[in-house]
Amino acid sequence: MLWSVLILLVGLAVLLGGAELLVRGATAIAQRLGVPPLVIGLTVVAFGTSTPELAVNVSAALAGNTGISFGNVVGSNIANIGLILAIAALVKPLSVHASIISREIPMLLLGTAAAITMAFDRVLGGAAVDEIGRGDGIVLLLLFGVFLYYTLMSAFSKSGDVYVAELKEDIASHPPQKLWISAVITLVGLIGVIAGGELSVHHAVVLARYAGVSDALIGLTIIAIGTGLPELVTTIVACRRGASDLAVGNIVGSNLYNLLFVQGVTAVIRPVTIPAGGHADLLVMAGLTAVLLPLSIYRPHRIGRAGGALLLTAYIAFVVWRAVGSVQ
Repeated sequence: MLWSVLILLVGLAVLLGGAELLVRGATAIAQRLGVPPLVIGLTVVAFGTSTPELAVNVSAALAGNTGISFGNVVGSNIANIGLILAIAALVKPLSVHASIISREIPMLLLGTAAAITMAFDRVLGGAAVDEIGRGDGIVLLLLFGVFLYYTLMSAFSKSGDVYVAELKEDIASHPPQKLWISAVITLVGLIGVIAGGELSVHHAVVLARYAGVSDALIGLTIIAIGTGLPELVTTIVACRRGASDLAVGNIVGSNLYNLLFVQGVTAVIRPVTIPAGGHADLLVMAGLTAVLLPLSIYRPHRIGRAGGALLLTAYIAFVVWRAVGSVQ
């Protein structure tokens, strides 16, 4: 068991390191090809923080472990709000950009509602099993395309926006590299992402079998928190720089990528069966997502320490409830 824990941690480290290299290399290549900094920031960099989730989910789907796929996406979204965003708000009250309230959070609520509807096939459609099928995956990817289109259009129309200016500054701070160096970095990063994903999934399954818990619970906890480290680092950096609106935008954007893109790709590869307790997990994810809107509006465009404490308490209660339930 100890060996599997060590290999799992190594796999997560390789996965996160590979994702960082992949983003840096892809960003440099895009710069060399003349792609506008704003497009790089909203696509390559934004995709980058969700690369670990995507790698784990694709590996799990190809191996037939859809419980981990499901748990990783739902668990990451729950941890992003209930753990990462909550801790950030406790450290320093977070500003919430107007566009996040008017566009990103409503889009995330829409995607969450769609995912929950897809998960109740037996009740709503009379199906034999509850699953997010390939057709559902295509719908999620289409919703993601709509979100990306409106985000890009809105960003280009508001070039003076603080959020947009910060993205441009972040990309411009990375000096262009020689194309071959960028290609090598990208390739090494891709190999790291693939290898780290395979190691993480394999040994997470081994641990789940040994501990007598479900793949989904391992995905909801260890894998979800591990793959969520890029969001944690990005959020902390944004808060330290005083750009707390970027911190909130990063979390909401990451959840959108996870739910619409990562889950969509996973379902297209292999239908994701809803595991035991999965419906409750989805409802918890929906509840935390829904709370974001009133928290952001209660004190205009701000999530304070009280809101952070509320979210963290809810997350701890959820993890304890799921852990106790798995033992019984």
